[in-house]
Amino acid sequence: MPMSPIGESGEHSLLVIPNGQNLNGITRVRQFNDHRLEELHRVLTKHSGERHLVILQDFPDPDALSSAWAYQLIAQQYDIRCDLVYTGIISHQENIALVKLTGMPVQNWSPTTLKDRDWSCYQGCVFIDNQGATSQLTPWVQQMQLPVIAVIDHHSQGEIAAEFIDIRPNIKATATILTQYLQGELLVLDRNISDHVKCATALIHGIRSDTQALLQAQEEDLLAVAYLTRYHDPQLLRSILQVNRSKQAMDVIERALKNRMIQNNFSLSGVGYLRYDARDAIPQAADFLVTEDNVHTAVVYGIVYDKDRERELVIGSLRTTKLTLDPDEFLKEAFGHDPQGRFFGGGRSQAGGFEIPMGFLAGLNDNPNYANLKWEVYDTQIKQKLLRLINPDRPAPVT
Repeated sequence: MPMSPIGESGEHSLLVIPNGQNLNGITRVRQFNDHRLEELHRVLTKHSGERHLVILQDFPDPDALSSAWAYQLIAQQYDIRCDLVYTGIISHQENIALVKLTGMPVQNWSPTTLKDRDWSCYQGCVFIDNQGATSQLTPWVQQMQLPVIAVIDHHSQGEIAAEFIDIRPNIKATATILTQYLQGELLVLDRNISDHVKCATALIHGIRSDTQALLQAQEEDLLAVAYLTRYHDPQLLRSILQVNRSKQAMDVIERALKNRMIQNNFSLSGVGYLRYDARDAIPQAADFLVTEDNVHTAVVYGIVYDKDRERELVIGSLRTTKLTLDPDEFLKEAFGHDPQGRFFGGGRSQAGGFEIPMGFLAGLNDNPNYANLKWEVYDTQIKQKLLRLINPDRPAPVT
C-alpha cells in the first residue's frame, strides 16, 4: 500500500495510546496523520506481550545502532521485549564510544554460538537499517521460521516480506525515519528519563554520520535533528565525537597513502592483509584519501580473514565528493554479483563498500611468498575492475 510522508495525508485516525501511557486513569486518544504511524501502531499492538529479535548488520554503524535502540524503546510501550543483536564486530572508535558511553543495550552473538541459542523464546524478528543480506543471523531466523514483523531501512536492496515495511531510499538515514516515529508520538520523549536523552543523542549521531556531518542532509534530516536537540545531551555527543583514532587505524592509513594510485581523480589503494577486528580502518583510510587535492573519489581495500566463519574476504570502501557519481551503481557495475544474484558491492550517496569472498583460495598460509602472490593477484584484479570504469579508453595497468 503506498504511504504518504508525514504531514502530507489529510486523513486522521483516532487510536488509543498503548498500556503505560494513560493519564490519571483516563486513556488518551492519539491522532496519527501518517498511514505509516497508524500501520506500525496496529502491528505493535497486535504483538503486545511478545519477545522479538532486532537484527542489525554484522558491522553496525551509528545509524543502525541508534535506530535499533529507538525501535526498542518504542516497542516497550507496547509491552514488547526486544533484543538488539549483531554477529560481527564493532571496531570503529566512534562506534565503540557510542555504545559504551550511552550504555546501549546491544548484544554481540558470536556465529559459533548461534546453534546453541534458544530461538524458541522469540515470536518474531525485525530488521533495522538492513534487509537481511548483511547479517549472519538471517539464515538462522529463516531456518527457525521466525516471522518478520518489521523492516525499516533507507537502502533500496530488493524485496522482503514483512508485516510492516518502511523502506525509503529518499531518506538519508534510518535514524531520521525513527525520529519521525518519535515526532508522531509512538513514544513521547521525556528529558527526565536517562535512556530517552541518551537515545536522542545517539540518533543525532546516527543522522550526522550518514549525512557526512549534515553536509548531505536534506530537509527531513535537519527537521529530525532539530526535534532531537530538545532532548539530547550535547556533552555526551561531544565525548562520542572526540574519540581518537587507534594506532592500527593510523597504520592502515599510512599504508593506504604509501600504496595509492591516482588516475582520473580517483585514488585507489590496496592495504594488504588486515586482522578481522581492524576492518573498520578501511573506511577511515578512504575518508582520509578523499581529502587529497585533485581527488574526488577514493577506494581502499584489503584482505580480511574471518576466523569465526573460516572465510577470507576482500573488503573495500569507497568515498566520493563527486555529486554525479553514484557509489551504488559504480560498485555494482564494477564487481557484479554472485550466482544467487546478490551484489558484491553497493552504497548510498557519497559512500559505498564491497565484500568479495575468496572462495577456493581462502585461508591462512604460513608461506609468505604464497601470501604475497595471492595479494598481488587480488590487488591487480580489483584495480582492473575499477579502472575499467574509471578510464575505459585505456587498458588497466598490471602492477
